[in-house]
Amino acid sequence: MTAVPRPPVVIGRAPGPELHLLDVGATVQRLVVTGGDGVRRDVALGLADGAAVRSSPDYVGSIVGRYANRIAGGRWILDGTGFSVPTNDRGHHLHGGPDGFHTRTWRVVEQSEDAVVLELVSPDGDAGYPGELTARARYSVSGDAVELELTATTTASTIVNLTSHAYLNLHGAGTIDEHRLTVPARAYTPVDDTSIPIGAHEPVDGTPFDLRRPTALGAVVRSDHPQVRSARGIDHNFVVDGGGWRPVAVLEGPATRTRMELWSDQPGLQVYTGNFLDGSALDREGRMLRQGDGIALEPQRHPDSPNRQAGPDWPSAVLRPGETYRSRMAWVFSAC
Repeated sequence: MTAVPRPPVVIGRAPGPELHLLDVGATVQRLVVTGGDGVRRDVALGLADGAAVRSSPDYVGSIVGRYANRIAGGRWILDGTGFSVPTNDRGHHLHGGPDGFHTRTWRVVEQSEDAVVLELVSPDGDAGYPGELTARARYSVSGDAVELELTATTTASTIVNLTSHAYLNLHGAGTIDEHRLTVPARAYTPVDDTSIPIGAHEPVDGTPFDLRRPTALGAVVRSDHPQVRSARGIDHNFVVDGGGWRPVAVLEGPATRTRMELWSDQPGLQVYTGNFLDGSALDREGRMLRQGDGIALEPQRHPDSPNRQAGPDWPSAVLRPGETYRSRMAWVFSAC
């Protein structure tokens, strides 16, 4: 007997944002906002249902974890004990592995007209991670903003790094080439050919990664810089200036006069220009998702942090019993 897909949870209403969420992956399926041109449109790439989310290799709209981004070789040492997790990206562990949080069914534990809380319990030893982890994703809509708060607690010392892998396109269709992106970061994290950091963060000065002023994405992803060539676009961590709750990016869609300001309390922002969207996944309208159809802006800890010396340049990703992991982000929409 074929399981009946669960309908999405819907919060918010016009004229503000209206958010549709699937329980598989606590996934953003639709995000309808009023553009600067006065037209309401869906600005998020989305898949048809939970089955499509599970089968897609692109994490479209999902919460990713236990560890977002990459862990080199799928291995790290914590408190003198070595741990190993499955590899799924060129010999490395990416976004929680092939059976990460994006494939799991999250349980709705609270819901109102403007907010919903989804919960996932990951058992001790799940995919090789130590500790039973209880993760929650709270989405809320207020005014012109959508806020996401991610929290987690553990029964044993572990590592955790959760984020949203929502793809945005402020024009609602077409490519993001004309979108302008601003990221207030003086440094970024160069990577090798398998997207693992090669050393220290480096200044953005004189590179395509200098996004401190509004920059059209089409020119950036076609740059001849070796880091851009290797990644087929931008798929890099930016060390965002400042700390605490602050704006970490601004995305502008000139064709619809729509602006999105992203706020976060995380030290890093992974900017991913959809480089590996290859048409193998279809959106909820049956259209192929292709390179450049959307951009993912993912606030998080820096990549491969479990294998780096914790300090100001590489904040720790360790979570211990009695502590609460917390990551906040907000998408704030306005006219540009």
